[in-house]
Amino acid sequence: MTKKLVRFDWAMKRLLRNKANFDILEGFLSELLREDFKIRQILESEGNKETEDNKFNRVDILVENQQGELVIVEIQNTREADYFQRMLYGTAKVIVEHIAEGQAYSQVKKVYSVNIVYFDLGQGDDYVYHGTTTFIGIHSKHELELSEKHKELFQKTAVSDLYPEYYVIKTNRFDEVAKDTLDEWIYFLKTAEIKEEFTAKGLKAASQKLDILKLDPAERKAYDQYMEAQRSDASFVETVRLEITTAVKEALKSREEEIVENALRKGATIGFVSEITGFSIQEVQEIAAKLGLDK
Repeated sequence: MTKKLVRFDWAMKRLLRNKANFDILEGFLSELLREDFKIRQILESEGNKETEDNKFNRVDILVENQQGELVIVEIQNTREADYFQRMLYGTAKVIVEHIAEGQAYSQVKKVYSVNIVYFDLGQGDDYVYHGTTTFIGIHSKHELELSEKHKELFQKTAVSDLYPEYYVIKTNRFDEVAKDTLDEWIYFLKTAEIKEEFTAKGLKAASQKLDILKLDPAERKAYDQYMEAQRSDASFVETVRLEITTAVKEALKSREEEIVENALRKGATIGFVSEITGFSIQEVQEIAAKLGLDK
């Protein structure tokens, strides 16, 4: 038995910012990062625009954990060709926004960028990807490591621990068969449902607190409007895709008919043209008739 719940992207904007609901997001991040994650505070991230060319850095949700590390969680429903660069820009902007002028570079915050996408980003057969930064010797092939002094200064054990880490969850590639607790979360992200047997951290709280039936009238109205907007956006994208596909097919067919016409004008037989172009005998005969070549 499953319970229909509020979608996670809407919950992040409206419900998960409430301290009473931190346990939901903490559970998800604990399962993804494979360590116990506790939220210290929800932060805002919106850089001031100094010129028209500068970009706002408005993220879905930005949290700080008890170690002072920052986690960006972004959900993208529609395809963006430059989404990889958006991930990079988001982490860079957050780093700059959270170091005070005059502070040493050792105070740069560790940033995790968690991206939940509902389209096929890049090429790959997995549905969860993790990206880190490492330095490998060109000649020795050995990985560059922190010295003992660096480990003491940064309180980290590896160079990659100092740099942003990226997670990409491609929900559309998930087959909805939960093999572990992270999969249980991805099942929820994809379907907005939680099965009774699921045991992942945070899902029990999500099942209780994100129940659509428990929304007050104002929240239910806002949620319904949000979902209608999402359906409208999806319909628009599908319509555009269909129109483009139709236009391409029509253009190809027109070009193919041009080839058939040229072949017939040069004296090729109807049977031969049909064989080399894939047009049926009847279709070639109709084109020949239009050209007055149906002898």
